Amino acid sequence: MVARRSGILLHITSLPSPCGIGDLGPWAYRFADFLHESKQTFWQILPLNPTSSAYGNSPYSSCSAFAGNPLLISLESMVEEQYLSSSDVAEMPWFPMNRVDFESVTQYKTHILRLAAQRFKDAASSCHGEFHAFRKANWKWIEDYALFLALKERFSGLPWNEWPPEFRDRDEHALARAREELRDRVFEEVFLQYLFSKQWGALKSYCNERRIQIIGDMPIYVSLDSSDVWSNPVIFKLDAEKRPIFVAGVPPDYFSPTGQRWGNPVYDWNVLRESRYAWWVNRFEHTLKTVDLVRLDHFRGFSGYWEVPGSEETAINGAWVEAPAEDFFSALQQRFPLMPIIAEDLGIITADVREIMHLFGFPGMKVLQFAFYGDIRTNPYAPHNHIRECIVYTGTHDNNTIRGWFRNELSASDRERIFDYFGRVLEDHEIHWELIRVAMMSVATTCIIPMQDFLGLDESARMNLPSVSHGNWEWRLLPDSMSPDLSRMVASFTERYGRA
Repeated sequence: MVARRSGILLHITSLPSPCGIGDLGPWAYRFADFLHESKQTFWQILPLNPTSSAYGNSPYSSCSAFAGNPLLISLESMVEEQYLSSSDVAEMPWFPMNRVDFESVTQYKTHILRLAAQRFKDAASSCHGEFHAFRKANWKWIEDYALFLALKERFSGLPWNEWPPEFRDRDEHALARAREELRDRVFEEVFLQYLFSKQWGALKSYCNERRIQIIGDMPIYVSLDSSDVWSNPVIFKLDAEKRPIFVAGVPPDYFSPTGQRWGNPVYDWNVLRESRYAWWVNRFEHTLKTVDLVRLDHFRGFSGYWEVPGSEETAINGAWVEAPAEDFFSALQQRFPLMPIIAEDLGIITADVREIMHLFGFPGMKVLQFAFYGDIRTNPYAPHNHIRECIVYTGTHDNNTIRGWFRNELSASDRERIFDYFGRVLEDHEIHWELIRVAMMSVATTCIIPMQDFLGLDESARMNLPSVSHGNWEWRLLPDSMSPDLSRMVASFTERYGRA
């Protein structure tokens, strides 16, 4: 019998820290201790990849599917490890404690991190052997990634498909010349990835030693302006000038009459199949060294995806295109027999997607905020319809908090339906604990609760509001939130419902 377990959803950027953004330093270890003391066995995070203000600082839109976000590197840990001196960080700007000011944080930390990289390069350090071993072990992606960032800086931030043709099209002589001319900038970026890997590896080991597993998150698509597309253009549907022939999205529906045009280039699955999905195998191999389980975002896109002509401004004139899900996951299974995958199967999911999930044993998601609409008797998210092979959430990073949802997103009839389901009137101050209790009681093997819901926070603590381009991903946990009283409360729920 599979053990019943539970965990907390909290992204790294939401942790406390003196540097304006959550990082891999002391507060991350304190949160790991909080999880352990609260009897939790999972820490779910969002993608760890680099973020950019050009994409609203979203961790789901990155310049690399392999690199770690340098903003998550802990300066406190760098001082302890003597990559920086205490005087380097003595005059730190003022940062708000409850929100991430990405612009200020990026400006400050970029300067400090580049300073450390230059010192490391100039020093005769015993760590250089470890650094070179890291660089060699990650050669499949790191050299192109570092050169991509250096060239992007040289060309004033232009998207790579607007670079001079010899660089856009990766002329070997042009790239060799650029690697030599930009070798210092390339070194800096590789060094930052070395630091990130070292700090993340130490934190993950700390968690695993305490029997806490990390659930990571992998977006299905990558950004057009990324080192992934620049260095692997053949696996995407691009024209001769490296512009997307088709882009990803979802079709029109009740909520959006024009659909959603995401703009990511779509994969050429025929080309990927010829290599037995080598790029994806490399991506999974790298990710599974970083986390213990992977949540695959937009899982239905592996069976079939909405393909929109690149020239279209909306997603209306798209078409469904079949993807080779069974062949793809069979190829992955040959390389990764256990395949610790969670399928993000929210929304309208077709029978072929369910068949793939069943065939490979991928659990799906049940979100309680979706449970009380329509006919509750047959609603798959309603607690009485849950199955063991799933992960139950009160909400995800894309949802409001439970308290914000209860206050602002429910009609009078919705509330009556909830009160009828629970057999009593629920008050604003108790709704989050009631839904947490129901999630913990569920037959679902795994239960994940966002930290905001354990704290009973309102809509101001929401992590992301989809389709809004600014103001997301900024929420942070206040330092005194991880209280012993809360830990005891969480542990009590966990033990009561057999998840400890």
